[in-house]
Amino acid sequence: MMAKNCKITLIGAGNVATHLGKALKERGFLIQQVYSRTLQSAKELGLTLNVAFTNDINYINKDADIYIFSVKDSALPQLLQQLPSLQGLLVHTAGSLPLDVFNVNKYNRYGVLYPLQTFSKNRVISFQNIPIFVEANNTNDESLLLELASHISDNALKLSSEKRKQLHLAAVFACNFVNDMYVNAADILERENLSKDYLLPLIKETASKIKEMHPRDAQTGPAVRYDTNVINKHLELLKYDSAKATVYKTLSDDIHKQASLKGE
Repeated sequence: MMAKNCKITLIGAGNVATHLGKALKERGFLIQQVYSRTLQSAKELGLTLNVAFTNDINYINKDADIYIFSVKDSALPQLLQQLPSLQGLLVHTAGSLPLDVFNVNKYNRYGVLYPLQTFSKNRVISFQNIPIFVEANNTNDESLLLELASHISDNALKLSSEKRKQLHLAAVFACNFVNDMYVNAADILERENLSKDYLLPLIKETASKIKEMHPRDAQTGPAVRYDTNVINKHLELLKYDSAKATVYKTLSDDIHKQASLKGE
């Protein structure tokens, strides 16, 4: 079967399902139904995609060719146990879950369709440049998923569960942890009625530099040379928040350690 001829049911209606559903529909794929645990979420995405929706697991379509699961990692195993028997290809979109999470008696076709990106429901984003990593338990379905991914992205690749697990770990450092630093920076500025917009050129240049050099070579600031005069002043300013001070000290130590590796 060609990927474009597949009938697709979305299981989950959060950020990933919303963006993936829109991208697939824009490329002419037939989204058949949306299921979500909560009726409001199912309805919202169902109306967005102009397809049927349900929050009753017993009313999930039995004749879809591909079921795409975009749910919490912890919720998927239990959901799979509750599902009625499905004959199509079951696919999850998680970075940290292995392929064999589907390896239970009633499923014999399963795979992974993992888009490496941060998604917020109300932000418009193009899939064209998003790397999408696929895996399946047989070569035919792996080729099918690769074809599907190639319709919405210029960067569709095969990747094993083990490699994808490491990629997801790196993504948490590069995205979630970095964004948490933005949260901390915004908190500091808001205490002094300073705009976070002052940081935007700095953030843009920092992100831009690593396109041309190793991140270790792009690092600057007092922790690189371990300027204790500046570091201690900053820690003094953070006395009001011991958690922030701990993060500052831990990261400064790590930056200095990474900088020392350049000389080895």
